[in-house]
Amino acid sequence: MNNAFQFLVEIIFDLFLMVVLLRFWLQVAKADFYNPMSQFVVKATSPLLNPLRKVIPGFGGFDFASLTLALLVAFAKISAVMLLFYGTWNAPTMAISGVITVFKEAMNLVFWVLIIRAILSWVSQGHNPIEAIFHQLTEPMLRPIRKIIPPIGGLDLSILVLIIALQFFQILFMNMLR
Repeated sequence: MNNAFQFLVEIIFDLFLMVVLLRFWLQVAKADFYNPMSQFVVKATSPLLNPLRKVIPGFGGFDFASLTLALLVAFAKISAVMLLFYGTWNAPTMAISGVITVFKEAMNLVFWVLIIRAILSWVSQGHNPIEAIFHQLTEPMLRPIRKIIPPIGGLDLSILVLIIALQFFQILFMNMLR
């Protein structure tokens, strides 16, 4: 039962962390903020993000308040898990694990956006607002791959190549941490 409750606590924090990271990514990609999905992300993150923006300004097109919120959510997740399930709290462990959590969730977010974009490209019948926003988010990463590996007979392998590269770097990063 303890593992199930721990899973629930972690997934709640991870899902909100992904939404915060998605907000940062939407701003970096200059995606359409009038898209229904973008509006959901803005509404879900604004209550915590707006007060931070008053203290932490953006710089060079990057919203540092969003990144700060992502780190705070990751720190809260690690702290909650440490206190609820291990009965201890260690600041250095929390700080290092929080940064690692943000990196892992960012990689997971890109992975799932790519997977959903690929699936939507197979089943979509016309304009889909989620597909449009995912296209805006991922196209800057896929375009350079397409220059090296063009579509083969109408089959675009760039998403597969990027997914493999993401998994490689995630495994490499985790091995470096051990």
